[in-house]
Amino acid sequence: MIELHRLNDSVLMLNHRHIETIEALPDTVITLTNERKYICKETPAQVMEQIVAYHRKIFHINLPEAVDI
Repeated sequence: MIELHRLNDSVLMLNHRHIETIEALPDTVITLTNERKYICKETPAQVMEQIVAYHRKIFHINLPEAVDI
């Protein structure tokens, strides 16, 4: 799970495997496969960086430092 922050600064732990889309509208809106939507402070690029960091930590794999969106 990745740690994100809602607009009121509360922490949101999100299972990234259920993410279907990430949009900047201008706030970042994350839509899950079950059609639930979450708004967070992080940019889409920051969300992607968190996902990559999670995979590095869990799977101990070498992923590129920069992630292109």
